[in-house]
Amino acid sequence: MSDLVKRSLSLSGHRTSVALEPEFWTVLDMIAMTRQQSFASLVASLDATRPPARPLASALRVAALLHLQKRIETSG
Repeated sequence: MSDLVKRSLSLSGHRTSVALEPEFWTVLDMIAMTRQQSFASLVASLDATRPPARPLASALRVAALLHLQKRIETSG
C-alpha cells in the first residue's frame, strides 16, 4: 500500500492540507493539465462543487476516479 502524500494549498483564503495516495495526486495533476488550469484552481473548483458532507480528500479521490472512468468509456 502506498504512503499518503500531503499537499498544502489555499482555499478561499485559508491554508489547508490534504493527504492522498501518490496515485491520486498523479491523476489530479493530469486533470489540471488536461483542463489547462493550475492545480490550485482545479482543487478550488472541486472544493466549491463538492457536497457539504463530503470531505475534500474524498471529493478529490472521486474526481480522479470519475476522470479515469470517463477516459475508459470514451476509449472503448
